[in-house]
Amino acid sequence: MNSLFKALADPTRRQIIEMLREKDMTAGDIADQFDMSKPSISHHLDLLKQADVVTTVKEGQFIRYSLNTTVFDDMVQWVVTMAADRKTKKKKI
Repeated sequence: MNSLFKALADPTRRQIIEMLREKDMTAGDIADQFDMSKPSISHHLDLLKQADVVTTVKEGQFIRYSLNTTVFDDMVQWVVTMAADRKTKKKKI
């Protein structure tokens, strides 16, 4: 969960996530949308992959990135559980 929050903390990574919501993209397609070096984009993509936010599929010499929505489902479930636990504890007081 910590790697997910770290991945979401950066505005560039959040922008990449928004782009991948629309369609799967190659690293080059993603890099073309930013005014930064390709190694910097690669670093952002690597952190998103480590956090399981994106999945990859090798297509010839390209790597296609896709959004992994299950990690967000897990995060939402965790937040809902935390909120429910908090309500339960307040009622006991």
